[in-house]
Amino acid sequence: MQVTVKNQSGDSLDSIELNDAVFNVPMNQSLVHQAMVIYQGNKRQGTHDTKTRAQVSGGGRKPWVQKHTGRARQGSIRAPQWRHGGVVFGPHPRSYRAALPKRMKRQALRCVLSDKARQDRLVCLDSTSTIDGKT
Repeated sequence: MQVTVKNQSGDSLDSIELNDAVFNVPMNQSLVHQAMVIYQGNKRQGTHDTKTRAQVSGGGRKPWVQKHTGRARQGSIRAPQWRHGGVVFGPHPRSYRAALPKRMKRQALRCVLSDKARQDRLVCLDSTSTIDGKT
């Protein structure tokens, strides 16, 4: 498989032959999907948290007596049915980390690179240079 080498202004300079072991691999959609889900999960911070009724401040005493008020019995003003009460099954911090075997990771990368090369969406530059800024 051939790909053209371009400079930074976009002019074609040369063409090079790509290695078929890397750039001519059949697409495995399920493997690429699995690799992407694991990659995105590993990027997650996982620090979401809600307070339960035990963690919300206040609500130590019974709001009103159990009987003879005509109202529903209540034990705390921080129970979930109250405004400003605790959350029942809310999110708590956890790790979204998952491991992908090295061979699967490499194969997924080969699949994606091969797919890009087949669609002529692979760009090869002769050299890269950055413009030095003031800061």
